[in-house]
Amino acid sequence: MACPICQKPTATAFRPFCSKRCADIDLGKWFSGSYAIPAAASEDDEDLENELRAADEKKPH
Repeated sequence: MACPICQKPTATAFRPFCSKRCADIDLGKWFSGSYAIPAAASEDDEDLENELRAADEKKPH
């Protein structure tokens, strides 16, 4: 199995990575949001936004 960061063979102590360095690089990617799954806006999202905006306008301030 190859390290997902640098493609070197993995080390048992850091599996699935080859070293602590590659494990830390991966963790940094998680923290920065690099692994976020892109989502497409749907028509339902727009309808929900309009309903929330209308409800917010009806609230007494």
